[in-house]
Amino acid sequence: MGTTDIDIKALSSLDEFFEAVDLQRTYWGNDTESVVPAQMLHSIVEYGGHVLAAYDGPRMVGVLIGLIGTDSAVKDRPAMANLVLGSKRMVVLPEYRGSGIGYRLKLAQREHARALGIRLVTWTFDPLRSQNAYLNLRKLGGIVRDYKINAYGTGGGSGLAKFGWSDRLRVQWWITHRRVEERLFGNRVDLQVNQYLEAGAAIVNPTLTVDGITVYGERYNDVNTSFALVEIPLSFDAIADTEPQIAQGWQMHIREVMRPLFEHGYFISDFLRSVVDGRDRVFYLFSADYGFDFSSPQ
Repeated sequence: MGTTDIDIKALSSLDEFFEAVDLQRTYWGNDTESVVPAQMLHSIVEYGGHVLAAYDGPRMVGVLIGLIGTDSAVKDRPAMANLVLGSKRMVVLPEYRGSGIGYRLKLAQREHARALGIRLVTWTFDPLRSQNAYLNLRKLGGIVRDYKINAYGTGGGSGLAKFGWSDRLRVQWWITHRRVEERLFGNRVDLQVNQYLEAGAAIVNPTLTVDGITVYGERYNDVNTSFALVEIPLSFDAIADTEPQIAQGWQMHIREVMRPLFEHGYFISDFLRSVVDGRDRVFYLFSADYGFDFSSPQ
């Protein structure tokens, strides 16, 4: 099964919305706080948002929900000058994950936003999810400027809070910017981890492997270069399943590492995967913010 066999469709009927609810439950189960109900999906579409679905033949295999809002960080402009498309939820059936369906859905979302004249699409994701980071930053060309502590509360019964934590990174996807165009259409030359290291970038929190588990090492506080690399485990879920105490330690560690970098004027510009010192490793690339304006197409 390839992505060429998959059709993307914008949903509009209540029967389709109920099917989208069932698909969400394949990931969230009966967690009512995490599943967007059919009546809310209807309202989202009624007021300019979207519910996009991926189909393999007649079977719905993925769904992406987005709603229109305004950028709460900028309150002194008229709402129409501040519009964003908030990407609320994306779920792909387990057997279809890793096949490019999420990427196809995001491209369809970009076209929806462009048709409405909206330049910014935004959403949140867990900073310890390497697959999400790779899609959001490396493939789509998103950036991150802020870290949200417990964005969805600390309720241990909610699927949004892992071990009672729900820290998130907020993606800014400036869909008309040249950098995004270059990422999407494959004509951007991107540096690799070793090239950044050779240019003087520091790994802020180099990891160790102990009994096959990726654990964090000493954190370097004195970062004064144009670029910094922050490492996370390649598979946080595997650690969470087998070593929950180490996983919880990773949650606090990544908060303590990332927040000071944002506070000192860095933003996340990329996500890199490479073999470094004989190990397959993944890193966020933090870049010094020299006033880059991603809201402009150039």
